[in-house]
Amino acid sequence: MTTTAALTDLVRAVPGKVLLPDDAGFPAARAEAIWNGDIRRQPAAIVQPDSAEDVARAITVIRSVGADMTVRGGGHSGAGNAVADGAVMIDLSRMNQVRVDPTARRAHVGGGATWAALDAASAAHGLAVVGGTVSHTGVAGLTLSGGMGHLLSQQGLSCDNLVEATLVTADARTVTASEAAEPDLFWALRGAGTNFGVVTELVFDLHEVDPMAHLGFFFWGAEDAAEPFALTRDQLFALPDSIGVVVVGISAPPEPFVPPEHHGAPGLAILVVGWGDPEAHAAAVEPLRGRGALFELVTPIPYVALQQMLDPTSPWGIRAYDKGINFDELSDEAIAVYLDWLPRKRFPLSFAPMFPLRGRYREIADDATAFGSSRSARWALSMVGMGTDDETFAADRAWARGFWEAMRPYAPNGATYLNFEAETSEDRVRDSYGEPKYRRLAALKAAWDPDNVFRHNANIRPAAPTGQGAATDSIPRARQASDTAVTTPGSAGD
Repeated sequence: MTTTAALTDLVRAVPGKVLLPDDAGFPAARAEAIWNGDIRRQPAAIVQPDSAEDVARAITVIRSVGADMTVRGGGHSGAGNAVADGAVMIDLSRMNQVRVDPTARRAHVGGGATWAALDAASAAHGLAVVGGTVSHTGVAGLTLSGGMGHLLSQQGLSCDNLVEATLVTADARTVTASEAAEPDLFWALRGAGTNFGVVTELVFDLHEVDPMAHLGFFFWGAEDAAEPFALTRDQLFALPDSIGVVVVGISAPPEPFVPPEHHGAPGLAILVVGWGDPEAHAAAVEPLRGRGALFELVTPIPYVALQQMLDPTSPWGIRAYDKGINFDELSDEAIAVYLDWLPRKRFPLSFAPMFPLRGRYREIADDATAFGSSRSARWALSMVGMGTDDETFAADRAWARGFWEAMRPYAPNGATYLNFEAETSEDRVRDSYGEPKYRRLAALKAAWDPDNVFRHNANIRPAAPTGQGAATDSIPRARQASDTAVTTPGSAGD
């Protein structure tokens, strides 16, 4: 079948919306499909399904002609996994519904929904689930690889709070996975989920969270930040789990609470967030006061607004390049290197957030989920180079790479939180998951996606037919349950 005929069949098969390059809506849909403006790849078609059934029909047609495919959830992939040249993109943006059951404290979230929608729907009931620091990030993409945010110390990762997921597999079956149904697949979805299918719905446990948070925002010039950074490092792991902390190397934003003479100054921001107990938050921020900050802001803030506070630092269409690395400890020498590299960036929005990994995150066993980092790590660092023109972006991409190389001696291995990585080699992926977990995932991949259809991601290669691992005994039954499997090679992911 010719490509033209295949696309014609696709239009007929999917009741949702199918856009071809000559269609009037194609350029806008392509621009909206990916946050990172450095991704210039062009798909052969964009399918915007309305249901899991539509997704299954699309996969059947795409695979029947051996075409490549990608998956777009929220589109906030720095690596651009949602787009590949000549591929058919399955764009879930129309499947963006969020339904909250306040009695059961559950949220049912479409595969194309963003955290802004989930935060707003759950906050209306005094509930929340940990997820992200930029609200236009997609829920599915973040969760399926982990999911960090301000509530990490209280709730762990987003994937730790996932209780069920519905996905369409490579052989076009719709499967629901949970601890009770397909538990091995459910284990894999919580950390390596983009490898196993198109996730059309996620169900989360929600937790009581006061809709009004307490924020402490402190900012030092890079040359004066070593002492407060070390103080935060030494004290924050003793803070109550109800207090969240994020350390960010940024340029001072042009906000009303920032003195004009400091706008654009490179430095260190320490954000301390608490809920429900203003006295506990006041005690947490007190050691940071009077230590030479260029400015500070201590204020109540709606949780939804907190989740959107950093949105201006990541505007849609910005060119971006991300590298990440984890640390078991953060020495004074590592802090000095970090602060030395901050002012070397050229573009004001390039930044380096660092998440302390504490509280509930560390209470969950490494093997409880497929999350691709050791729970023993204490810090996750991301270095994001940005720009709006070729020269500036090239300079700050080089800055991110050089920054990573400078920090590398202080990390025990090459492990990273894979959502913080624009380029993922097989070695990098193996290092991050660790060999035992990687082997188990490869065995699961061989059972659910033996042709590596879903490969535009931090990819797990299918194990050889004689694969090993704890999951293998129950895997073959999943494959045998389908009589619709096809073997034409293809690809996908997000």
